[in-house]
Amino acid sequence: MIWPVTSLVAGVFAVMMVALSLAVTQRRIQVRSTHGDAGDSVLGKRIRAHGNFTEYAPLALILLALLEAQAAPAVLVQALGVVFVLSRLVHVVGMLVVRHPLVRAAAMTAQHAGFVAAAWWLVREFLK
Repeated sequence: MIWPVTSLVAGVFAVMMVALSLAVTQRRIQVRSTHGDAGDSVLGKRIRAHGNFTEYAPLALILLALLEAQAAPAVLVQALGVVFVLSRLVHVVGMLVVRHPLVRAAAMTAQHAGFVAAAWWLVREFLK
């Protein structure tokens, strides 16, 4: 079975993960730190942005794959794919570029709303 939305989002997330990882590595070289943040606030923020991505992106992919596997409406899967990608992008921008808590809060709110929508559909289908 082909899961096009999950595949596309996974590809986008892979590129984002590499970009976040390279940003950490680049800063580690600059501050000569092989672990931890060496007290450098920029490195600390990059580490957290990377860590946050690794905490939330897998669940988004799992939910999308389950929705596609259970033949959820295409519009739901596509909308959630867009929400998950945009929320991850906006969160990174909020952590590393704009550095305003409302930007991150908006991203996390959208992402969590997407998680709840996916969970609702999956549980509802299970209970049918």
